[in-house]
Amino acid sequence: MLHLQSESAARWLEQVDQNLDEILIDHAHCERKAASTAMNFINAYAENRDLCREMKRIVEEELEHFEMVLDILEKRGVAFRRLTPGPYGKDLNELVRSQEPDRAVDRLLVASLIEARSCERFSLLAEHVRPREPELADFYAGLFESEARHHTTYVRLAEYFAPRETVRDRLNQLSACEAEIIAAGSPLPRMHS
Repeated sequence: MLHLQSESAARWLEQVDQNLDEILIDHAHCERKAASTAMNFINAYAENRDLCREMKRIVEEELEHFEMVLDILEKRGVAFRRLTPGPYGKDLNELVRSQEPDRAVDRLLVASLIEARSCERFSLLAEHVRPREPELADFYAGLFESEARHHTTYVRLAEYFAPRETVRDRLNQLSACEAEIIAAGSPLPRMHS
C-alpha cells in the first residue's frame, strides 16, 4: 500500500532512544512543511479544482497535526525551535524533473513517498515507545491513517498529469531512489534520518 521498497534500519530507533525530543521537534517541522507543500501545489496547479480541494484538506490536517505536536512538546517542557534539516527531503526533491507535466508527477510522487515513510516511521515509533510512553504511542498510532490517505491521494492526483501506468512506473523508480536515500541516513536525529 505504501509503495516503499525498504524498511527503516534499527539505527533510526537508536536515534529515537537517544534524541526523542529532537525528533519530536523535527516532526513538528515536518507537519509544517507538509502543509506548505500542499499550499504550493494549490499555487502551482490552481486550475485543477480536484487537486486544490484535496490539497486544502491536506493543509488543514497537516496544520492540525502541527498543533498537536506542539502541544506534546509543551507538555514535555520542550521548546519548539529551528533545526538544521536532514538531507532526506532535499535529496528526494532533487529527483524531480524540470519540465511539466513530468514535474507535476514527480512532485506529487515525492510528496507521496514522504508521507509513506512518515507512516512507516510513526508505526515504528508507536510500537517502540509504547512500554514507557503509552500516550505518545497512541498519538503516533493515530496518525497512521491520515498519513496513508495523504500518500494515496498524492499518487491518485499524479494521474491527472500522466496515465496510471506511467505514474506507477515512475513511482517505482522514485521509491527505489527513496530506499537508497533513507538507507544512507543522517547523523542528525530526524523523523526521516
